[in-house]
Formats: sequence, structure tokens, C-alpha cells
Amino acid sequence: MRSTDGAAYSYLPERCPVCGGRLDYSGDQPTAHPVCADCGRRCYLDPKLCACVLIEDQGRVLLARRSGERPGAGRWNLPGGFVDRGETVEAAARREVLEEVGLEVEIGGLVGVFSYPDDPVVAIVYAARVKAGRLVSGAETDQVAWFSPAQIPWDALAFETTGDALKKFFAIG
Repeated sequence: MRSTDGAAYSYLPERCPVCGGRLDYSGDQPTAHPVCADCGRRCYLDPKLCACVLIEDQGRVLLARRSGERPGAGRWNLPGGFVDRGETVEAAARREVLEEVGLEVEIGGLVGVFSYPDDPVVAIVYAARVKAGRLVSGAETDQVAWFSPAQIPWDALAFETTGDALKKFFAIG
């Protein structure tokens, strides 16, 4: 995902998934697919799907502060993460919320699908309501908190997606 400071995080593989040879990215177009220098196989770099959840309660939204050696560490975002192969987007959203903030949620409507040029991550953001659990910081977060729209730490959001989803949800700007 693109961070709020404009940097896009790279998820470009260096090796061919078939033979392990080095991938050549020297195509003549910015969207050219890399070719393996050893086996000649063209590799298609599909986007990474990220499932995020906007949990609202009494006009406030839940945000988690990222921790560890991860992009956006020390900044706030919506609970969420990458969708595993074979997993539905909704199941990934529920799993990520449980892992990051300790809550079981019921997925509601789609807030939006967010993608940006030169960013390999496509974020799918759902609205949700809490079903069960106890709010805690998980392995990937060091703090969780509820924010009204006026309290949202806009200058400390981890990703552009977070800000865009919040603005769309609360119809801001």
C-alpha cells in the first residue's frame, strides 16, 4: 500500500517462481512483465489483495497502531491485511480483525475498493459491527483506540487507503 508520505512499498520478486532464475525487468514499457533470464518464462505480477475493516460504533471508528518492522509502523490504520490464496476476502477481513484487535466481527457493506497507480496493493474495505471478543492489541499492533471523526489522527495514518476509506465512510471532503 502507498504510505501517507507517498512512498509505495515494493513487492517485486527477484526470482522466477518456476526455476528460481533471476527476473529481468528491463521491458520497454512500465507495465512490461518480467522475463526469467534462465528459462525465458514471462511472469505476471498480480496485485496483492488486502482486506480491511472499518468498525464503527456510536459514531466512532476503531483504528490500530501498527508495530514492529513493518511498513507504516507507529502509524494508525484500519484493521486488515493480505488475503491468503484460497481464502475469501470476507474471511480474510474477519481473520485479520481477530488477529489485530481481538474482536469477532460481522461483515457489512462494502465501503470501497481502493487502488493507486504504481502501487501493487488493492485494498477492499468493508464496514463491520462487533459480534464478540475483547478489544486488545494483537501481535501486529501496539495500541487500539476508538476515534470520532474529529479525533482521527489524520497526520498519523499509515496508508492513503485508510484516509480515503475514512473520508468516504464519513463523507468528509
